[in-house]
Amino acid sequence: MELIPGLPDDLARECLSRVPCEEFSSVGSICRGWKAEIESPAFLSQRRSTGQSQALVVLAQARPNPAERPDSPKQLLPPVCLLSVFEPLTGRWTDLPPPPGCTNGLPRFCRLAAVGMELVVVGGLDPFTWEASAAVYIYSFLSGKWRRGNDMPVRDRIFFGCASDGERTLFVAGGHDTDKNALRSALAYDIRGDRWVPVPDMAIERDECRVTFRGGEFVVVSGYTTDAQGKFERSVEAFNVATWSWRPVEENILDAHTSPRACVEGGPGDDSLYALRKSGGDVAALRGSAWRSVANLPADVTSQTHVLRWCDKLIVFGWGSEGRSDDAVFVLDLCSSKWTKMEIPEGYSGAVMEGCVLEI
Repeated sequence: MELIPGLPDDLARECLSRVPCEEFSSVGSICRGWKAEIESPAFLSQRRSTGQSQALVVLAQARPNPAERPDSPKQLLPPVCLLSVFEPLTGRWTDLPPPPGCTNGLPRFCRLAAVGMELVVVGGLDPFTWEASAAVYIYSFLSGKWRRGNDMPVRDRIFFGCASDGERTLFVAGGHDTDKNALRSALAYDIRGDRWVPVPDMAIERDECRVTFRGGEFVVVSGYTTDAQGKFERSVEAFNVATWSWRPVEENILDAHTSPRACVEGGPGDDSLYALRKSGGDVAALRGSAWRSVANLPADVTSQTHVLRWCDKLIVFGWGSEGRSDDAVFVLDLCSSKWTKMEIPEGYSGAVMEGCVLEI
């Protein structure tokens, strides 16, 4: 049966590949053939090869509480954590519906990861009880629907690092338990099999660490031990997926004043680790064992809340020189070392707590 009557299937596929991702669920509901085509692995490959893919930056933001009444200034409610979608190619901002059971906001300090054409939300703290959550929520950009994944096996893990290989595996490491004991343990989540797999422990405890995926390895950056609350390690350690083992700890990798939240992996074909360095006021790349300055930070960025990698660019969210929260997004082109400033529209200026990038 032809995908589009009267058109060759290859031309019909090209037509379907031009559909914006927010319309996937509507298009897939028209007929079984279109649904099967959109859900096939070849569909995403065709969108990328023909330049039709969309870059989506998904953010967990602290936003004004919707229940707060503007005519009652004395009724100040705490902000809620909501999901926003930013498209860096167009500057467009939209909202993502909350997961089931999260009508009052996401768990605070939850982690986000992109796996294929799905968004995964893991853990965090209940916004009312402040109890640790082990919940896993998965949003499909194909169906436009949420589903529940298997909970993390260990419930009382918060402030952990999280990253994915972009295809099927999510990796969780470090954090601390409800008694504020920093953790050495790690876990892997197979999103297709909906199962958690144990991973050997790290060499040291790493609370509030950052996890990236580069060169086929999950790299755990910095963090601090139970006995050194808030004193971040300068070391990193990498878990090799092929050998299912940790490589030896690499000491003194980070600058003493570099936050793990200011670190991010390189793009496809780039195994560098990038860091926004306060001491030098620049962006630097770790290649091999040496850091090399890539670009100076813009003068009107005094602090950053989150940094993400998108293709050959870095996206930085932070505070401007006037101290306003997240009043702009700064995009660094790593090829030209040039920055582009993009304004954030009214209603989306909340502090960025977590984020990830999908290419759909």
